[in-house]
Amino acid sequence: MTGVSLLWALRSPCNLGCRYCYFGTIEEHREAMPAQPGTLSHLARTDLGLATIAAFVQTLPASRVERIFLAGGEPLIWPPIMDVVAGIKAAGVQVVLCTNGIPLNRPEIVESILATGVDAVSVSLDSADPGYNDRWRPARNGVHGHRDVVAGIQALITARAADRLPRVGIYSVVTRQTIDTVTETAALAARLGCDYFVPQPIALEPEHALHQQLSLTSSDAEALAAALAQLYDAPPVQLPAPTYADQVIDAVTAETPSLVHGCFGGTDLFFIEPDGSVWDCPSTLKIRATAAGEGHRSIRGASATTLFGPGGACADCHLFSADCVNMWPLMGFARFLPTGVPS
Repeated sequence: MTGVSLLWALRSPCNLGCRYCYFGTIEEHREAMPAQPGTLSHLARTDLGLATIAAFVQTLPASRVERIFLAGGEPLIWPPIMDVVAGIKAAGVQVVLCTNGIPLNRPEIVESILATGVDAVSVSLDSADPGYNDRWRPARNGVHGHRDVVAGIQALITARAADRLPRVGIYSVVTRQTIDTVTETAALAARLGCDYFVPQPIALEPEHALHQQLSLTSSDAEALAAALAQLYDAPPVQLPAPTYADQVIDAVTAETPSLVHGCFGGTDLFFIEPDGSVWDCPSTLKIRATAAGEGHRSIRGASATTLFGPGGACADCHLFSADCVNMWPLMGFARFLPTGVPS
């Protein structure tokens, strides 16, 4: 029986205002809060409290869940976050923290990450160029930025010293403006001492204000394929499986929606929103189709054993879109961890 991975957007608030965040922007939502199922907002007031989260975490030991990616928003700005991490680790489940890296400049955060045995920390950084990165990923306080992300990564890597864990890596959103600089960002990851690098193709809805400016299309496929080929030809750090490059190109060139064979969503991977809603897949198309049909479940008052029990084999899905491809590195994340690392 295969294990289950959870992508858990644990909290809504964030200290950055990334212009292409999958949570949308505060400015947009102050004018009109989104109402579609699965559409997230940094302004949400429905995030689950610690007691409800802790009750769910206590049900993990007997479940199929083997790895949880804790994301947001920014999970590390929530004071109880490391209590949640400690509970998950006590349940024998691997934890990957997904962060913008700025909170890693707080020594107590780094110390707690090491003390609780976090398995990996994935840091979002979209360019080796500070100006470009901070233009698209501005801090809400107007102060923090690229230099703080880099300093946070360095602080964590220095603190772990010779320890194998946590593994540290960079996730970098690739837009049509950064195709030619993917290898530079990967090289920065290597210089910082990171263990892995994941180039993540941007996924924007056609109606998004930045879709025309940033979204990757068939016209970008040749340049993108060349950039990925160069990256994989001499990888400075560990990369997703070699098949990932072709998956990225398929996602960029495919009609939407289209068919993907053997999808793992709802079998080996599930998505949890900050309000506890559980979906078979984080794909926008899949969420909307599910909501229109049988609806969704919640971790509120539920057991992980029941929610993520044995299911059928991975099935073909006719709702493949650009935001699906970002899940492949999650399902292959074991390649970034040392062999023999206990869950």
